[in-house]
Amino acid sequence: MRIGITDTVKHLLIINIIMFLGTMFVGNGELFYRWFALYFPENSLFQPWQIITHMFMHGGASLDAKEFSIAHILFNMFALWMFGTAVEQRLGSKKFLFLYISAGLGAVLFQLGFYYFQYFPIETELIQSGLLQSEIHEILALRDIDKEITQVQLSQLRELYNIHRTSMVGASGCIMGVLAAFGIMNPNAELMLIFLPIPIKAKYFIPGIIILDIVSAFTGQSFFSPSNTAYLAHVGGAVIGALIMWFWKKNQFDKYRWN
Repeated sequence: MRIGITDTVKHLLIINIIMFLGTMFVGNGELFYRWFALYFPENSLFQPWQIITHMFMHGGASLDAKEFSIAHILFNMFALWMFGTAVEQRLGSKKFLFLYISAGLGAVLFQLGFYYFQYFPIETELIQSGLLQSEIHEILALRDIDKEITQVQLSQLRELYNIHRTSMVGASGCIMGVLAAFGIMNPNAELMLIFLPIPIKAKYFIPGIIILDIVSAFTGQSFFSPSNTAYLAHVGGAVIGALIMWFWKKNQFDKYRWN
């Protein structure tokens, strides 16, 4: 078997690297990040194109963010090359790209859905306590409070602010979709974590990673990723990738055939 790189994977690698360099050097990282990272839709920095562009972003303006970003992009691009090449060889370039982008959109759907699940109940409580929705949005945007509020309201506003200021970058959701597709294609392939060199079959390994991401999202307990990881983006990417791959494999002998 020839080891190499497929065309779509190669182009995705190039785009990710160009975007990474832009984040590091254009406008000291801040300007590029504001343009292309995905912000919470209630934030004034949100723009519709960010739903796509964030999938190719790895980075931040601070020194700590830059140090993490190098590890982030190296790990993601290595996984894209390793699993993406194998999946594209089976699917072809068009279906692989469809799978990749769809998984990224699934990541957005799951993660933003989770944020709104947290955001709306708190906003509703603040409105019921006497604040106007316009006042809440102004406070979140300006970080300035020009009226007396209770300690409970202040605590709730802080929770809303933490959600309001969130942003997403990275190809992890896309790659989780590719990994899920790889697992459906090769359920008995043995995979290993870098820091846990024990071979585990893909049909156990991938669901296990997804379960850990779900636990991390709802408990805040991080197992393998930094604490600011968008865990449900991983889950969303994997779920959409698995559903698409399952549909194609199920219909492989009719007009939807994937091989």
